Amino acid sequence: MPSQFAHGGELVARSLAAQGVSTLYTLCGGHVAPIYDGCLNHNIAVIDFRHEQAAAHAADAYARLTRNVGVALVTAGPGVTDAVTGVANAYQARSPMILLGGAAPLKTKGMGALQEMPQVEMFRTFTKASFTIERTEDIPERMAEAYRHALSGRPGPVFVELPFDVLFNAVDAPEQMPDRVTVAPVEPPVSAVQAMFDLLRAAERPLIIAGTQVYWDDAGEALRELTEATAMPVFTNGAGRGALSMAHPHCFKAARSKALRAADVVLLIGTPLDFRLKYGRDDWNPDSKLIQIENDAAELNHNRLAEVAVVADARLVLEALAEGLQGVRFEPWLAQVAEWERARNEKQAAWERLDDVPVNHFRFAAEVQRLVDENTIVIGDGGDIVSACAKVLTVTRPGQWLDPGPLGCLGVGAPFAIAAQHLYPERRVLIVSGDGSFGLNGFEFDTAVRFGLPIVAIVGNDAGWGQIRGPQVQMVGAERAIATSLAPTRYDKVVEALGGYGELVTMPGDIVPALERAFAVGKPACVNVMLDPGGMGKTGASSPYIV
Repeated sequence: MPSQFAHGGELVARSLAAQGVSTLYTLCGGHVAPIYDGCLNHNIAVIDFRHEQAAAHAADAYARLTRNVGVALVTAGPGVTDAVTGVANAYQARSPMILLGGAAPLKTKGMGALQEMPQVEMFRTFTKASFTIERTEDIPERMAEAYRHALSGRPGPVFVELPFDVLFNAVDAPEQMPDRVTVAPVEPPVSAVQAMFDLLRAAERPLIIAGTQVYWDDAGEALRELTEATAMPVFTNGAGRGALSMAHPHCFKAARSKALRAADVVLLIGTPLDFRLKYGRDDWNPDSKLIQIENDAAELNHNRLAEVAVVADARLVLEALAEGLQGVRFEPWLAQVAEWERARNEKQAAWERLDDVPVNHFRFAAEVQRLVDENTIVIGDGGDIVSACAKVLTVTRPGQWLDPGPLGCLGVGAPFAIAAQHLYPERRVLIVSGDGSFGLNGFEFDTAVRFGLPIVAIVGNDAGWGQIRGPQVQMVGAERAIATSLAPTRYDKVVEALGGYGELVTMPGDIVPALERAFAVGKPACVNVMLDPGGMGKTGASSPYIV
């Protein structure tokens, strides 16, 4: 083929390289083979998974960790449908991932080709855009269009269908790709900023809830400057965890419900008023005023009317507030929230010291906390065990904690960890996993072994779907509790069989030494800790997965 010609797969790879995408996550298929060839030409790493759902989850994690698009590639039909859950999770979590899906040739469309199905239509309800590229020469511009959709406004996933003949066809190659897509920050209206000033200057008990948008807008430093200038208490939510270090004296997590019941102004930045915040109704002061900053206009005034509601860049808003509120301080209110936090943590500390065997969930979390430092990326993948760990672990920097997000999708652990370890080989990557969630994508430890990625999972094993089984037993009794029991499986042996390292732990004091050995071995590892099935009930902390 003459050098001035390029097939569709080569054009896709050139587009990815121009956007700064360094890794493609996939499970192979003949429909999309030319893209792999193109990736070899542009030094794009290709990590192939054992299930397409895992590839989609990995692209989600890449997007979060790089603040760029993450890209997964799957073949037609079942390859695409297997990836649906990963795309849906990215949509709820506001992750700008691209799913590239193979398709039957355009020339046989509608004739019943192998693995043909209405893929584009299927994705339209939970993506920002879903379309087919029908001409090979259109690939560069349509791919840039996908990036713009994914990154602009509220970030989210895009599905791009690439028919077999479009990828295999060769055309005159353009001299250069479209420029890398970036999104300019949206300035807050001056009138809205003034209204925020007026509300906060009149407040006595203002509260900041910093959510996912604070992370995407790289607003962590601006958040720190605002709270230090004003002494406003801060709670973080979603991907906002770590935007302000949880070790900072103005950052709290245990006292959120009490603080919301007392706050007179809530500055809500980039997090929806969903179940995690009781829809802005239950446990809120009914007389409180709401300032809502969003990148998604559809979230404004959703579930609760705001006094100020604006689509704007979180960093620009926080910087403006820090400048305009100079001299305004809320030390008495900060001290009150700190006292509520101290009292709640004191009660929790008693649970963290429990020497029960099997191990209690909070003691498990406390032991994990001893191993988590600034160099550790933590991925939460489970129900009760992640709920307990989220209350205990101290996250100190942006992007240090990853969890599914508001869809509550289990099984992200290994895929997220693989993406994180490949991006940051110098960091430790730890999955906090339930035994139920481990079963969904635990076979991806095979992928980690093949690519030499020394991820570590610590599995809280209570031989059941604990977050569901606990309430079920309370409601109907153990004899009628069905579909929630698991075996006390040796997940450590499963990882060993796949070529990794494993240990079984039954005593709380053995957790830290086992984790240290797992990290030191230099290959994928699993520490399987046997938990008390009734452990969360004993602490009175059993609750839905709200982190």
